[in-house]
Amino acid sequence: MVASNIIFAPIEKDLSNLNQNLQNMIGARHPVLYAAAEHLFAAGGKRLRPAIVLLCAKASAQQNKILPPQRRLAEITEIIHTASLVHDDVLDDCSTRRGIETVHSVFSTKVAILAGDFLFAQSSWYLANLENLQVVKVISKVITDFAEGEVKQGFTRFNLQFSMEEYISKSFYKTGSLIAASCQGAALLNSVDKNIANEFYMYGRYMGLAFQIVDDILDVVGSSNNLGKPAGSDLLQGNLTAPVLFSIPEEPHLIQLIETEFNDINNMNDALQLIKQGCGIQQAKDLAKEYLQAAIECLTNVPQSESSVLLKKLTLNILERVN
Repeated sequence: MVASNIIFAPIEKDLSNLNQNLQNMIGARHPVLYAAAEHLFAAGGKRLRPAIVLLCAKASAQQNKILPPQRRLAEITEIIHTASLVHDDVLDDCSTRRGIETVHSVFSTKVAILAGDFLFAQSSWYLANLENLQVVKVISKVITDFAEGEVKQGFTRFNLQFSMEEYISKSFYKTGSLIAASCQGAALLNSVDKNIANEFYMYGRYMGLAFQIVDDILDVVGSSNNLGKPAGSDLLQGNLTAPVLFSIPEEPHLIQLIETEFNDINNMNDALQLIKQGCGIQQAKDLAKEYLQAAIECLTNVPQSESSVLLKKLTLNILERVN
């Protein structure tokens, strides 16, 4: 994330502690499971989700302070996100993630599935220990949404009838749901008014959708070095994302290439080139901008503070990843 160091400065210590706590929280009895989970967290990552949770915690607090349960919620959010990535990598047969080999590549598919299940179970246990029924209900729904998103994706690979509405729905289940629920959960732990908690939920929803669209753009225009995985990975798996869906009406040849399911590597290169030379990428950027603007509007009803200003800056910086 561009300029994220400046935005995250007020929560830098919290994020540093979070990294250490993640290592401590995965202490599994079985050494292979522990090694698999440790391998994941050692890879690092942007820690965008817990950072947003921590900033929402401060923005929704009268004293601008982060409570211990909110710190734990940030950790739970990252564990859930990481567990979903392990299962994603197995389903997509992805060999690298964040620039290092995926769990199933290092260990085995069986270990990767068990490691993902273990992390989901760990997150549920820590979630229950927050002892806040509202937050438990909100966050536990996310795991159901992940599964629904994967099912939707699994049945729509290379499907040229896949609509933009279906893409947005799938993107919410796979990305937006966790961020929305975590933002709302952070606010609920401050016992805020129900309407304010809903504003944080919608902020997270719009942020999540924008973040997914930007990621999908980068899958087309990025390089293996800055993605941490091969460029075009999503398209190769048959996942038709925003830049692809916007490109299909103006590039008839792209339809033919998708119908081949990229049985020839040259077909993939040709498809990426067609998308890059058309208007699909710009249209996807415009859609991401709409969601980012909607996210910022959600914050207008939140009391102004340093943290709410930082949330707005973070929102604007997301689009810089592709500009």
